[in-house]
Amino acid sequence: MDLAPFHPQIVHFVVALGIVGVGFRLVSLSGKLEWTRAAATALLILAGLASIAAVMSGTAAHGPVERIPGARQAVVDHEEAGEWARNVFLVVALLELIALATRRRRLNVARGAIWGSAIVCVFGVAALYKAGDRGGDLVYRYAGGVGTRFPDTADVNRLYLAGLYQKAQQARAQHDSARAAELFGELSRQYPNDTTVRFLYIESLVRDRNDGRAALKQLATLSVPPGDRRLGVRYGFLKTDAFLAAGRPDSARATLEQLARDYPDVQRIKDRLAEMK
Repeated sequence: MDLAPFHPQIVHFVVALGIVGVGFRLVSLSGKLEWTRAAATALLILAGLASIAAVMSGTAAHGPVERIPGARQAVVDHEEAGEWARNVFLVVALLELIALATRRRRLNVARGAIWGSAIVCVFGVAALYKAGDRGGDLVYRYAGGVGTRFPDTADVNRLYLAGLYQKAQQARAQHDSARAAELFGELSRQYPNDTTVRFLYIESLVRDRNDGRAALKQLATLSVPPGDRRLGVRYGFLKTDAFLAAGRPDSARATLEQLARDYPDVQRIKDRLAEMK
């Protein structure tokens, strides 16, 4: 059985079982809430077993991610952190098993094992955090896993869309209007039937090119589904901005007043009208 596609699910089981189990084990040392002793034992043994599956699934999944340019070292770091976390929780599980096996005949050994488990648990939480942090780097900094878990071309298309969008927003934040307009234009060419992309492109015509007339022409071809409140408000605001960029403030005010009649409970519209007055 190929465990690679299930790596995210398995990892989250390890995190949940491990952290809750560690919490219960530390509480059990106080001598209160007696039920936390048995609960901690069960959860920590399960966390140890799940950590084995997590490392196996991660090893099975690493190939395609490792071949992403620039991602190899991040994959290695995550693998090493995951293996370290597995080893720590296997030690914890072993100590819990020793405590379970000796609790009736050799009480001192059982107590020592419990305290040893509690101490190692602290390192286990740190190891889990490090492994999770390295995994987060793979997902959020290297886009590892997108389009690799399943043979679905839609995933890769979404990755490309997200990349273009983020680059465009970055260019705008850096006050590079020409680059932002170019990227939003490319986004529109690649995804011409996506309503959200069309809104972004029209917004770019206003914000990055200051071309209100072109924006108004594009808006004339864009229809908002009846009853879609969110898009209706966005369309109205965008049309207002386009009229202002085209040097038609009266039309902008009339558009905003109509928007206020259509959505009388939206405070943002009232605030914008107040600003225009």
